[in-house]
Amino acid sequence: MLGLLRHARRHSTTSSSATATASAAAVPLTSPAFAVFGANTGVGKTLVSAGLVASLLASPSPSPSTVAYLKPLQTGFPDDSDARFVFDRAPSLLRLPLPAGGRATRLVASNHTLFPSPAVDPLPERQDTVVNYGGEEGVEEKALVCRTVYAWREPVSPHLAAEREGMPVEDEEVRWLVDRWLAEEDGGGEVWKVLETAGGVASPGPSGTLQCDLYRSSRLPAVLVGDGRLGGISSTLSAYETLLLRGYDVGSVILEDRGLSNDRFLLSYLRKRVPVHVLPPIPEDPKDDLTDWFSESSSAFSSLKDSLQSFHSRRIQRLNSMQRKSKDLLWWPFTQHDLVPVDSVTVIDSRFGENFLAYKVKDKKIVPQFDACASWWTQGPDSNLQIELARDMGYAAARYGHVMFPENVHEPALRCAELLLGGVGKDWASRVYFSDNGSTAIEIALKMAFRKYACDHGIIVDSEKDIRSEGSVHFKVLALNGSYHGDTLGAMEAQAPSAYTSFLQQPWYSGRGLFLDPPTVYIKNKTANLSLPPSICHDQLCDTCFSSLTEVFCKTRDTSSAANVYVSYISQQLSQYAMSNNSEHIAALVIEPVIQGAGGMHLIDPLFQRLLIKECKNRKIPVIFDEVFTGFWRLGVESASELLGCFPDISCYAKLMTGGIVPLAATLATEPIFEAFRSDSKLTALLHGHSYTAHPMGCTAAVKAIQWYKDPSTNSNIDLDRMKLKELWDGVLVNHLSSLPNVKRVVSLGTLCAIELKAEGSDAGYASLYASSLIRQLREEDNIYARPLGNVIYLMCGPCTTQDSCTRQLAKVHRRLQKLN
Repeated sequence: MLGLLRHARRHSTTSSSATATASAAAVPLTSPAFAVFGANTGVGKTLVSAGLVASLLASPSPSPSTVAYLKPLQTGFPDDSDARFVFDRAPSLLRLPLPAGGRATRLVASNHTLFPSPAVDPLPERQDTVVNYGGEEGVEEKALVCRTVYAWREPVSPHLAAEREGMPVEDEEVRWLVDRWLAEEDGGGEVWKVLETAGGVASPGPSGTLQCDLYRSSRLPAVLVGDGRLGGISSTLSAYETLLLRGYDVGSVILEDRGLSNDRFLLSYLRKRVPVHVLPPIPEDPKDDLTDWFSESSSAFSSLKDSLQSFHSRRIQRLNSMQRKSKDLLWWPFTQHDLVPVDSVTVIDSRFGENFLAYKVKDKKIVPQFDACASWWTQGPDSNLQIELARDMGYAAARYGHVMFPENVHEPALRCAELLLGGVGKDWASRVYFSDNGSTAIEIALKMAFRKYACDHGIIVDSEKDIRSEGSVHFKVLALNGSYHGDTLGAMEAQAPSAYTSFLQQPWYSGRGLFLDPPTVYIKNKTANLSLPPSICHDQLCDTCFSSLTEVFCKTRDTSSAANVYVSYISQQLSQYAMSNNSEHIAALVIEPVIQGAGGMHLIDPLFQRLLIKECKNRKIPVIFDEVFTGFWRLGVESASELLGCFPDISCYAKLMTGGIVPLAATLATEPIFEAFRSDSKLTALLHGHSYTAHPMGCTAAVKAIQWYKDPSTNSNIDLDRMKLKELWDGVLVNHLSSLPNVKRVVSLGTLCAIELKAEGSDAGYASLYASSLIRQLREEDNIYARPLGNVIYLMCGPCTTQDSCTRQLAKVHRRLQKLN
């Protein structure tokens, strides 16, 4: 365990949040590790720790060769030192003969305090002792390593002690040291690790963060020390449910018998969920050295030890079996199963903010992996927002469950609608239509647009909504090649032909639209470049290079030569289509504003989209923005309409709207769109919906996420002056990437940084496996979970991800690409 000390000393001289989060440690699961939480202060956590440690060390072989005890936060020091108590008490409990045939054991115990506050008197650097116990055959070596990390003199809550004694400690520092302690391995056999928290489950740490939140990143299984006193049932169950709400597994509950039968009630209430162990009453005489009590408690501690060992074994068995079971039972989307070896399946134990905690079967370790695809672009929460969302959703589930929506209203839906109309819909939208996912939101938008077009162009002729020449009316969409709007049949009809719409995938597909070739912008050799498709004549175009993307988005380009070229192309395409298709109507424009996502992360020239929107509005063609991917700060602004400088008639949102914690979508529309559906007949209403429309949990999550992203007190990335995100991807690194010979283009905007590798033929496009070796290295060696779009790899963070974290991930990708042949 000396490695921890060395890490700690080095860390203490360079401590900062950036340093603390520089690299999360892999946690080995070859040996058990548990966190001891208390239902309250004074419930006997340290007694339980000492009894458990003694029981582990007294176990006959095979047994742990080392037991490591850690007290990250200690107040009332040195008069009160839990680590010293375990160091003193556990060895003294071992001076009992083992059963016949037991081996003699030599225990080497140590105790050390790493960071006492300035108010603490100087202490001996280290305490050591050697204890011999057991039988006479052979000699077995064991070790007990006790550590206190931060210690304050005053016997008060850590947040008060840290403030009063001038030794503040950031959460990330505590987590960093706990991670390093967990990562320490003893080469000489099994190691058990016991971490004891301070106070109760919801007691504050030195920064004010609750204990249950402070240690959530490591998600150690919990031993909950319950309360046997009057009122202890309530505090124990409250503590238990608080841990569950934060994603902890509780391995056992143990509590003192105070003669109130708290244990009997808890055994009944928690049956089949968690074992409950009972300790005899603790003597209240301060002069009692507790020797008799520990002796009387030995069977309870032995039972606790066995149940924790069983819990750990079952956990490992489950994790080890998941890869094979997944291959046998699951059908993954967008995945060719024959290309996925069993040992490459990522087993995800949990999530903490932007990181998966993935189980490596071969190494038997839990490894943090940066979720570089934001779990299909849904994830926005940092670790704090994740906890807030879990709490709020639990409240919504308990308050509402689910309630049907037509002709009803509940507070989460109304509040969510208000936030949407005051945010992404500000200054243009007046109505919110809820659904469940982005593809459905698009289908709803198409229905809205088609009705509005029919009304505006005389296809619906009177108040009863009779349709003139119904059989000869065919509505089509105007969209862009490379577009993607979802996987339901109607949404697929509104996108250009692609791998997603091929006969193998969608034999019904006919592509009901006019699909234009868009110009794109990309970074190559440190310069923003404009690329025009062959269909756009560009003889007169002179501005194809830009000093920065800021120049690309500047509205002064509306009078440039590019604008003239684009207007000519758009007008010509629409006119030709109208002349050749008398019975067909372009009844809606559908675009992904600024960035096409699934089509390859292409940045469409905003000038082209702006002029296309203007032309459609002149022709009374409703404009639909598909902001399922681009909305809610994905591109650095709340809505991509801010980048384009113009508004839609209808817009669709999902993914980041709820922080990705639960599905929910919304289609926003203007009042004229809504008016097209109003009459005295129910048949003219928008007859679309699903069972979970505006479900309370989804709306509650959206309210929390929408507010969290744009509040500077919760999202430090918000630039208040411009209401944009700060630059998250290091510009120097982006330019270096764009200059690599094996990189074709780079797109960096908001939370997205995409890199297309140079490839030809079958090595290019969605079916490409060109990047597979790079992706494997990123996952296995760099702890970045990336999922490419063919030969396009990308990194995606959340609106709250720190710049330091983005820079670290981008630097790893840069190093890999430099080595890629």
